[in-house]
Amino acid sequence: MTAFRLLSAGLLSIALSSPVAAQPAVQTIYVWSFNFAPKPIHLRAGVPVTLNFVNRSGGGHDFTAKGFFARSRILSGAAPDGEIELHGGEARSITLVPAAGTYKAHCSHFLHAQMGMQDLIVVD
Repeated sequence: MTAFRLLSAGLLSIALSSPVAAQPAVQTIYVWSFNFAPKPIHLRAGVPVTLNFVNRSGGGHDFTAKGFFARSRILSGAAPDGEIELHGGEARSITLVPAAGTYKAHCSHFLHAQMGMQDLIVVD
């Protein structure tokens, strides 16, 4: 019976010490007329992150960051043509692994960037 207990304890310690896949960090990015938050967006290079985009306004906006999305490895979700399009009140998510760098982001809707919908993504 002692050998059984030792074997059980050994198997339990191996099971508990095995690495568990880490859940991606979560960063919420708020979009509204005519701003983004947070400013700037800080992420860690090579660390998976889920970006939750939440449009707090009744009108449509997008989050365009072509260089950022092109250099990131997308795990789930999509950013066609480097943008996340959001209808009024809509939320969307994308999970990715960002590459180091500083990237510009903006809303590409007519005059929205000029009215303040610009941001930076800083990936260290």
